[in-house]
Amino acid sequence: MSLVTSLIRLRRHRLLGRLVQEALALYGMEVPAAVEIGPGLTVFHRGFGTVLHPYTTLGADVTLYNGVTIGRADPWVPQELSPMRRVVLEDGVVVCAGAKIVCKSGVLTVGAGTIVGANAVLTRSTGPNEIWAGAPARRLGFRPAATGSAKSLA
Repeated sequence: MSLVTSLIRLRRHRLLGRLVQEALALYGMEVPAAVEIGPGLTVFHRGFGTVLHPYTTLGADVTLYNGVTIGRADPWVPQELSPMRRVVLEDGVVVCAGAKIVCKSGVLTVGAGTIVGANAVLTRSTGPNEIWAGAPARRLGFRPAATGSAKSLA
C-alpha cells in the first residue's frame, strides 16, 4: 500500500484526520472524509491534482491516476441550491490521468471494470467493462471479460 493510499485510509481518524487532510493537500489531493472508499484502492503518481466530491463512492479495487476530478457538473451553483448528486465508481474501475467524471443530476454510476481514458470528460453513467474516452466521453468498446483485475491492465 502506498503512502498516499495509507493517508486516504486515515482521513477519517478522530485525532489524526485534520493532519492527514493537510498532508494530502501537500500532494494536491482533495479527499473529503465523507467519500466512501472500498478496499484495494490504488492511487498512481501520488494522486497529484486529484479532487473527489464529498458524495463520491469508490468500490473495491478502484485505480485512480493523477489529475482525476470527480464531482458536480455545476460547481458555480451553491450546493444548498443544487439537488444532491452522487458519483459511484463500482468495483475494478480505472480512471486514467486527467479524466473528469462530472454528474449533471441524480446518480452517475461508472460500471464495474470500466476504464475512463486519459483526459476524458464523462457526464453519464456507463455499463460494466466498457472503455470510455474523449471530451465529451463516448464508449469506444468493451474490456474482455477474462482479463482479470483492472490492475493487470494499468
